[in-house]
Amino acid sequence: MIKLKVSFWIVLALLLSSCEGGEMIDNTTTPPVQEVIPEEETKDEPTAGVIRDISSMELVSEMGVGWNLGNAFDVQSKDKTVWGNPLPSSTQIRAAKDMGFTTLRIPITWEFHQEDRDPYTIETPYLGRIKLIVEEGLRNNMHVIINTHHDEWIIPTNEDADVVKARLTSLWTQVATYFKDYGDRLIFEILNEPRLRGSAKEWSGGTAEGRQIINELHQLSVDAIRATGDNNSKRHIMVSTYAASSHPDAMNELVIPDDPNIIVSVHSYFPWSFCGQDSGGTNIWGSDEEKSALDAELDRIKERWVIQENRPIILGEYGSKDKNNLSARVEYGAYYTKSAVARGMVPIIWDDGGDFGLYDRHAMSWKYPEIAEAVVNAAQ
Repeated sequence: MIKLKVSFWIVLALLLSSCEGGEMIDNTTTPPVQEVIPEEETKDEPTAGVIRDISSMELVSEMGVGWNLGNAFDVQSKDKTVWGNPLPSSTQIRAAKDMGFTTLRIPITWEFHQEDRDPYTIETPYLGRIKLIVEEGLRNNMHVIINTHHDEWIIPTNEDADVVKARLTSLWTQVATYFKDYGDRLIFEILNEPRLRGSAKEWSGGTAEGRQIINELHQLSVDAIRATGDNNSKRHIMVSTYAASSHPDAMNELVIPDDPNIIVSVHSYFPWSFCGQDSGGTNIWGSDEEKSALDAELDRIKERWVIQENRPIILGEYGSKDKNNLSARVEYGAYYTKSAVARGMVPIIWDDGGDFGLYDRHAMSWKYPEIAEAVVNAAQ
C-alpha cells in the first residue's frame, strides 16, 4: 500500500477541488492547490534542475516530437475558458506524454495578467497556475517551452518601440526570475509570431523597420534573461523570424542574438491551401508533387539555419485544419513529422481544441488518435 503524508489542510484542499474534476481553478487572488502525488510515484523534483554543459543543437536532438497546448493560457481574456476549452490540467499533459509526445509547448498571453504601465508587474497567481502545468510536463520527463503568444502590445514599429522594449524586458525579467531554478528542459521562447498586425506584409516577411525592431527585442530579452543569473545564465532560448515565417525576407534578416544557446523558431503550415485555407483551399494532400514541395520547404529552412548558421531549428507550429478529411490529415501529419525529424528539426503540432484539435479536453480523450499516433510513430 502506498503511504501518503497528508495534512488536514491538504485533505481539505482536495475536497474543495474535487468538484472541479481535478482542474485548476481560475482565481486571480488565490494560488491554485498543487496536486498531491504519492511519494513512491514522485519523480525527480522538476525545480531542482541543472543546465547541462550541452549545446542547443544537442538539446534539440533529444526533444523528439511536440504538442501545443493551444487556446489555453494564450486566450485573450482573463477568463481562459472563453475560447471553448476547460482550464489546463495535469490530466491533459499526462495524456500527451502517454501518447508519446516528448515536448510540450505552452503558449501564454500575459497582457491580461500584467500591468500596462511601469513596472509592468505580472500577477503572481497567474505565474503560479502556469508553474503547475510547467512542472507537470517536467515531471513527465518532457521538454517544456513557454513564450509570449497573443500579446498585442508587442508592436514592431519605431513609434511604439520604447514602450514595447520596456514592457518586454520587464516581462522576461520577471518570468526568468520566477523560473530561474529550473533545469535546461525548460526553454524560453521570447516571441511567438512577432509582426505588425493588419499590415500589408503581415504574413509575407514584413518591412525592414519591423524586422529590425524584432531583432532588437530579441537581443534585449536575451540580455534581460541572462541578467537574472543562476540557471538563466546558460538557459536555451528560442527566437522567431518575423511572424515566425519561412519567407525569404523573414529568414534572411533575422539577426540571432550574440549568444551560443539560441534556437531558431519557424512555423510552417505548408501548404496553407491544405493546412488552413477555407475558401479556395483544398482538403486533399498526398501526391508525389505535394510531398516534394513540402520536402523543398523543409530543406530551405534547414539550409538557412542548420547549414549556414549552425543553429538548431524548432518548428514551433504545424498541422492541418479539420476539413472532414481524416485520412489526408493522417498522411500529412506522418509525412511532415518524418521529414522534419529526418532533417534534425523538432516539429510541434498545433492543437487548439477546435478546428486544429486532436485532444478533446472536455471528454479527456483523443478526438483524433489516428493523427496523434501517426505523428508520434513517424518520429521514431
